[in-house]
Amino acid sequence: MFTGIIEELGTVEPLTSGTDPTRLRIRSPQVLEGIALGDSIAVSGCCLTVTSLEGEHWTADVISTTLAATSLGDLAPGDTVNLERCVRADGRLDGHIVQGHVDGVGTITGREEEAGTTLLRLALPGGLARYVVAKGSLAVDGVSLTVAAIDGDEVTLGLIPETLARTTLGRLGIGDRVNLEVDVLAKYVEKLTASLLPGTEGTR
Repeated sequence: MFTGIIEELGTVEPLTSGTDPTRLRIRSPQVLEGIALGDSIAVSGCCLTVTSLEGEHWTADVISTTLAATSLGDLAPGDTVNLERCVRADGRLDGHIVQGHVDGVGTITGREEEAGTTLLRLALPGGLARYVVAKGSLAVDGVSLTVAAIDGDEVTLGLIPETLARTTLGRLGIGDRVNLEVDVLAKYVEKLTASLLPGTEGTR
């Protein structure tokens, strides 16, 4: 489990692709503290398993279905990624509960500055809007954010300068794709109440 509080920006090294799985190699000196083979690290919101460690570098194997369902397939050498180690049971939950299981890939549709805050608008993929509420939580590329507003399948997020500086969100432009994970509590509530509410059969 993760919290959506990014610990470090990692740098993507040359990928070993053309086979399944693709081997993703990342340089990240800070986030490797206390990490062992088999541990989990969230890479831009995707929970990956550490398969090798070498100095400031580590690798993870990414299967084709993960590449297709996330934005990890868009990565190229030199790109930066948001990194977070799994949360300790005795640690602070500063963001919200994030599993590292991407629900869909959204697209940035707008970006504007307003009184020291960057307003980022993004389009949600089909079916995710029902899990998102204003003032609720949404993980965007692994970053725990509060939804400022929602209009149909588009959400607006307010980003402070600290978030822009410490994550990849400060580099996003219109058309960029981002990994999204909705609040898992909403999905559990929907499933548990599906048999009680008419018309909700067949949902998660």
